[in-house]
Amino acid sequence: MSPAGSEAALAAAIAAGADSVYFGVGKLNMRARAANLTIEDLPNIASRCRDAGVKSYLTLNTIIYDDEIEELHALCDAAKAAGVSAVIATDIATIEYARSIGLEVHISVQANVTNFQALEFYARYADTVVLARELSLEQISNLWKKVQENDLRGPSGKLIRLELFAHGALCVAVSGKCYMSLSQYNNSANRGACFQPCRRAYRVTDEETGEELVIDNKYVMSPKDICTIQYLDKITAAGVSVLKIEGRGRSADYVATVTRVYREALDALAAGSYTPDKFEPWIAELGKVFNRGFWHGGYYCGKKLGEWSGAADSQATEQRDEIGILSNFFIKAGIAEFTLRRYPLKNGDTILIEGPTTGALRATVEGLRIAGEPSDSAQPNDVVTLALPEKARRQDKVFLITPRESI
Repeated sequence: MSPAGSEAALAAAIAAGADSVYFGVGKLNMRARAANLTIEDLPNIASRCRDAGVKSYLTLNTIIYDDEIEELHALCDAAKAAGVSAVIATDIATIEYARSIGLEVHISVQANVTNFQALEFYARYADTVVLARELSLEQISNLWKKVQENDLRGPSGKLIRLELFAHGALCVAVSGKCYMSLSQYNNSANRGACFQPCRRAYRVTDEETGEELVIDNKYVMSPKDICTIQYLDKITAAGVSVLKIEGRGRSADYVATVTRVYREALDALAAGSYTPDKFEPWIAELGKVFNRGFWHGGYYCGKKLGEWSGAADSQATEQRDEIGILSNFFIKAGIAEFTLRRYPLKNGDTILIEGPTTGALRATVEGLRIAGEPSDSAQPNDVVTLALPEKARRQDKVFLITPRESI
């Protein structure tokens, strides 16, 4: 299950092998500050997903106030009319209304489900429940055993499905229930408006003496990202059937890379070829795109939170710099054209093409030409053409991908 914070990310997720995508529109979702999709986009999103055989899930997972009920109903009605597969919800107002109009519901991680009694309660409304991120695999396995022993089924008549966050950003708060941003900036994380003060560097000072205490890491509230690529056999054996990738605020390239790697790993698991020799190459691929370092296995493997990011920004091993916008793509020849805005470009370089329909297309520069003439390299302001392995579109952005010199 992959994030789709933009049309480009949606296309990237589908192309990379996602079985389902989740997205938000408007302000009633936990990434309200990052989401740039609108209620008018719902028919197109749902249609694109149906055509690709991919489920579409609308996040309506914030707490809801009385003056927002009308807006909530309008979003649910629009999702139902568009053919969105389900809504992901926390607030009982959202859950009750969605069920009343026949719209499938999934329970958000914000509900902090940690026990079987909670599963029984939510089974009245939902077939899929996202478990709290703080559970161990042993606890998850016990929950799944109780689901089977008690034949716990949702509204569809099927056994409750357990969903788990498998990769991406973690919050220092329990399952994201944080009030730090609200306290400091009057912008609540539980309303999708977090200013992320926990990601900053802090000093610890003795107020009586003024002495500054020495700490190992200034980023004492910013955990590393969860990464479970080497534990998928244990996670699925514990009864988890949906792996959720975090990142609705991330680029299409992030979505494409992470989805592709987890798709490969799950396919390998199904084929019996999920072996330790594949773990490091997978982790290296995941490390190329946005990350704050990896906490491998996390709480699921019985670890205590204590692996902090150690940096304010991404620790990706690659960086991307925008170098142009496609002015043309010649379909029959498979040739792209754009004006190089910055940085030299040469044959053999890696570029990334991103767009609402293209998604995220990585390619090696081949057949570079300037004003129609073959060339080994190009300079800023040159009009260049080059071959691409797949179709791109006018107005797609072009990025140069290079190794980061320091992390």
